Amino acid sequence: MALTPDDIGRIAHLARLELEPSERERMLAQINGFFGLVERMRAIDTSGVEPLAHPVAAFEDVQLRLREDAVGERDERDAMQRSAPSVERGLFLVPKVIE
Repeated sequence: MALTPDDIGRIAHLARLELEPSERERMLAQINGFFGLVERMRAIDTSGVEPLAHPVAAFEDVQLRLREDAVGERDERDAMQRSAPSVERGLFLVPKVIE
């Protein structure tokens, strides 16, 4: 999938970027180079290859250091909402800003 200069112009417009012609050409080459790399990787047969949890796991046994899943903070919602101008059922109420 190769992009055209028009595609780069449209993407720049959507991203609100102002690109000089030389920047557009450089961006086109870089993005098309990236897409080329993705296509080359897609062409490789990876059936039967197990996914790795860590890239080093291909060479040595890696034990992931996982921390205990424990609550780190107390529930202080009531204390935090005491200073709020308006609260209902544990939710902050704000003025309507969209008609």
